Amino acid sequence: MGRIVLDKVSKKFGDVEVIPPLDLTIEDGEFAVFVGPSGCGKSTLLRLIAGLEEVTSGDVIIDEEVATQVPPSKRGLAMVFQSYALYPHMSVRKNIAFPLRMAKVDAAEQERRIDAAAKALNLTDYLDRRPGQLSGGQRQRVAIGRAIVRDPSAFLFDEPLSNLDAALRVGMRLEISEMHERLQTTMIYVTHDQIEAMTMADKIVVLQAGVIEQVGSPLELYNTPCNRFVAGFIGSPTMNFLEGDEAAKLGAHSIGVRPEHVAISTTDGAWKATVGVAEHLGSDTFLYVHPTDGGEAMTVRVDGEFSARHGDTVYLTPKAEKIHRFDAVGLRIT
Repeated sequence: MGRIVLDKVSKKFGDVEVIPPLDLTIEDGEFAVFVGPSGCGKSTLLRLIAGLEEVTSGDVIIDEEVATQVPPSKRGLAMVFQSYALYPHMSVRKNIAFPLRMAKVDAAEQERRIDAAAKALNLTDYLDRRPGQLSGGQRQRVAIGRAIVRDPSAFLFDEPLSNLDAALRVGMRLEISEMHERLQTTMIYVTHDQIEAMTMADKIVVLQAGVIEQVGSPLELYNTPCNRFVAGFIGSPTMNFLEGDEAAKLGAHSIGVRPEHVAISTTDGAWKATVGVAEHLGSDTFLYVHPTDGGEAMTVRVDGEFSARHGDTVYLTPKAEKIHRFDAVGLRIT
């Protein structure tokens, strides 16, 4: 079991309220991702669940039991941090075994759990090495292995991939997702990278200034963002926004359209623009264009074979059914 409920949980540091009272339920077996800009409170919220920060008000409920005053070691949770936090003088085997030794698990059970975790994480051949002899991705797998052997009711990941290079991030992202499919254990994952959120999560929790802006599946947030903040945060490249006359024609204060939902032509269209920069990525090309009426620059995603150079004139037409409308305070107009 690994159902986690936050009931009107808040957090203050002195007189500063960083997490206003909020409610959130993460069901048993879900992969939930907390995402938002730096300083939005996502890591603080994770630490409140783990018990590493004291809740100012409200309750943390784990598997139907109030855990607000329960110490971290007794909550049945395993946390994987941004830093690997491995003991450099210990072998991989001993690093993974450390929480089991602290819990006085018998030797035979320790070996069984270590071998199972090592096999699941492709670490079997590295058990006798020390952390200094491993790559960054391998070290992170050791840190995850140390969490797995505890057989927790939920895993808590605090930006575990931020120290890895781009290629390793993609690989580890897949490994963590596959691990979730195998274990079917609740996972809560903190990141500022919305691509990680979109590709890994069953449920995304978008935070801004300690407030939950929206909770939903990746496609729910992508297709029906509840406000302009979520619309602009979810999706890469980010959504294009227009105000003024174009928005007013649709009864909105502002409208948004994603780069892939804009048709482009060299002959005619709704908006005339000039190409600034063209980024050719092979399968796709991203065009950064400037409307000739002086409006905000826009990003358009086109086929990789589309030919465009700096200074070319193009015409843009948004797909009408894909336009998002927002009112003066940024809320979605349905």
